[in-house]
Amino acid sequence: MALAGPLTVIMAAGQGLSAHRIGELAVVAGTTAGIYLFLVVMLRVFGRRQLGQLTVVDLLVVLLLGSTVETSMIHGDVSLAAGLVSAGTLLVMNRLLTLILLRSKRFAHLVAGGPVLLVHEGVPVPSHLRRAGMTAQDLLEALRDRGYEGLGGVREAVLETDGSVSVVPARRHPPEPPASGPTTTRS
Repeated sequence: MALAGPLTVIMAAGQGLSAHRIGELAVVAGTTAGIYLFLVVMLRVFGRRQLGQLTVVDLLVVLLLGSTVETSMIHGDVSLAAGLVSAGTLLVMNRLLTLILLRSKRFAHLVAGGPVLLVHEGVPVPSHLRRAGMTAQDLLEALRDRGYEGLGGVREAVLETDGSVSVVPARRHPPEPPASGPTTTRS
């Protein structure tokens, strides 16, 4: 159970916890777990970006999310015990989610999604850019970060599940066909 670890730590710290107090802390842990799962789902629904690609608005949303959910996670209880239970629950939930993602490819795809093809044969795919929450300018910036001046040298660009953009370069010259017949060397 996700609550056992954080509650055990608090009890071992020598705090005489009444059944009522343990119940209050269990509510804190349950609320924290619920908020964690809610945020995982909502962040999946609203897209992914590389940390380096966060805009000022994205950063503001992340900061406000932390501030907004903090009070509800601990139910206004500003005690050390509530903070430890909430933090411990977040760490346990994150570990459990990681273990589930490692064991279930289907669940991992549901939570993290799959790669999104942003450029195909040097041409941006507008519907995929929209789905990824990227503009053409975001795409060009990601390409410049990888050393490309534009779309000319790009065969494919893919938004990976971790938010990074991978680039497959365009071939400049077709490969030369192999020489026919046996080759001989003169001495």
